[in-house]
Amino acid sequence: MAKEGVNLVLGTLIFSLVLFFLSFLLQGEILFIGGGLFLVLSILLAFFFRDPERKIPAGRNLILAPADGKIISLENFSENEFLKYPGIKLSIFLSLWNSHINRNPISGEVKKLKYHHGRFHPAFKGNASSENEQAEIWLENERVRVIMKQIAGILARRIICRLKPGERILAGEKFGMIKFGSRVELWLPEKVKIKVQLNEKVKAGETIIGSY
Repeated sequence: MAKEGVNLVLGTLIFSLVLFFLSFLLQGEILFIGGGLFLVLSILLAFFFRDPERKIPAGRNLILAPADGKIISLENFSENEFLKYPGIKLSIFLSLWNSHINRNPISGEVKKLKYHHGRFHPAFKGNASSENEQAEIWLENERVRVIMKQIAGILARRIICRLKPGERILAGEKFGMIKFGSRVELWLPEKVKIKVQLNEKVKAGETIIGSY
């Protein structure tokens, strides 16, 4: 389980046990129902914050999926501040049922982090990419530059990113998460050969998004 979920799961579980104890002590039906509801909530939270192991593919020139979910868009973009050439923007939508652990798409160095305060549109909407609250991460190695974005959704209002500028990273390593439904994007240069399709389901650190 992701450490961010431990306190939530334990808290709801303990509260559930307290309600069950009081229901038996006081013969209260409402207390028993409340205990059952908090037990179900504890199980759902444990499922949401699960941290499955992944088999990281070997290969220097691979770009891995940064998140579990479904590819909801593949769009061309022109050059920007970091990527001085056109490329493709790939968006992954994470539903409530996906694991929300995020992993590094490439090995290399964190060049810059930018946090943009914004709105909380549903993460599958197109305007979420430009208007929603998000963390923008610039990654680089000797062969490729990549922009990765963690984008909040209508329920996901807490972005966790443990990366720091200047840090060396390895592809497939865990670096953070977004709580409760969200979107993760990769902005890739045109030289990257995309190996996934629209609506394809991907797994963080395991699915090969592209090669260069």
